[in-house]
Amino acid sequence: MEIRKATAEDIPQILNFIKGIARYEKMENEVIATEAKLHEWLFEKEVAEVVFAEQEGEPVGFALYFHNFSTFVGKAGIYLEDLYVYPQHRGKGYGKALFLHLVKTAVERGCGRMEWVCLNWNQPSIDFYRAMGAISLDEWTTYRLTEDALKALVPGK
Repeated sequence: MEIRKATAEDIPQILNFIKGIARYEKMENEVIATEAKLHEWLFEKEVAEVVFAEQEGEPVGFALYFHNFSTFVGKAGIYLEDLYVYPQHRGKGYGKALFLHLVKTAVERGCGRMEWVCLNWNQPSIDFYRAMGAISLDEWTTYRLTEDALKALVPGK
């Protein structure tokens, strides 16, 4: 098993993983990402990073993450947006290897935290994260403004 950083040539594979996690989370209809958008935001603007878990040169899992910042800690953290392993490769340590790669990255970069969200019904993932020592922040609620809502708040857009 190898963990490697994705390159622009991997964009089709990244989009496949995004669609895979969307299917798993029963949210396929919400995926509007395109290869062109991923190229722009991941490899031109460099707002997030992607790593793959590979077996014999074939990607079997991925993680997409970026830096956030904690004012309370006074340091950057890593925010894990997605961690996904193809169903046929689960239970073989790929997810754990990806997760621990991000933990190592956070430590090497001097980050104060690593955070992510998990759907409440996703018990296998909840169990996995708890086994890694994660705690849930049940007193917090995630809020979101969609692109349309953002534009609606800006006069003339």
